[in-house]
Amino acid sequence: MSLPSGYRLRPFILADYDQVIALWKTTEGMGLGESDTRPAIAAFLKRNPGLSRVIESDEGRIAGAIMCGHDGRRGYLHHLAVPRTLRNKGFGGALVDACLADLKSLSIPKCNLFLFADNLPGRDFWQHEGWTMREDLIVVQKSLGKQPTCGRSC
Repeated sequence: MSLPSGYRLRPFILADYDQVIALWKTTEGMGLGESDTRPAIAAFLKRNPGLSRVIESDEGRIAGAIMCGHDGRRGYLHHLAVPRTLRNKGFGGALVDACLADLKSLSIPKCNLFLFADNLPGRDFWQHEGWTMREDLIVVQKSLGKQPTCGRSC
């Protein structure tokens, strides 16, 4: 999928963090927490080199972002975001396609993501992209201790 003139797809690097977290904070349906601090994102990017992506304008503004990683068996996508004013131009699809191609090249056979049940625009996007909603699964989670929140510290 090609992007409009003036935009390019490239790996997400830690120097993008301030712009990306600002985008995430203004994206409806996005859940942020202790896993989204600068140190936590740095660790994720280090463990999954080159898999997460951004779309950048010629002026250096982030126009989309996605985090991508894997555990050796399954790929995982996190925090896909495109500013509302730039949606429906193929940015989201380009980000997802790049991540899936990278996971496939690493012989990862499936990819999962987490989506809030009430995020209807997100649900519509993922279904349009050909993803299957698994209503038979439940996320089970346990906190491992007090972690810094992503409020002002991000």
